[in-house]
Amino acid sequence: MPPMAFTGIVTKVGFMHKTATVTVSRRVAHPLTGKMLERSKKFLTHDEENQLRLNDQVVIRNCPPISARKRFKLETVLKSPEREREEHHRQLAEAAAAAKGKPRTAATA
Repeated sequence: MPPMAFTGIVTKVGFMHKTATVTVSRRVAHPLTGKMLERSKKFLTHDEENQLRLNDQVVIRNCPPISARKRFKLETVLKSPEREREEHHRQLAEAAAAAKGKPRTAATA
């Protein structure tokens, strides 16, 4: 099988050790009407470090069979909304802690 890489969204994670379900969508034209339809397929993907989170946008690449249904490995994480949200909350908490620890001056009182 030639090497294939797909971009998809993580739709299920945490239920199986080192495994995530990635949904890959593609747009095709209907043969009769010509309307664009969205087709999707789910792939079980090997995630060695258990780093994937729900709704991550990832690139997966085919590999030799890892188990009965796992034929893809995680290549890269393109976008992770959950990690971005956690990072934003951490920065807000640090800013609040820094502001709370500052001595009050006449200008801030």
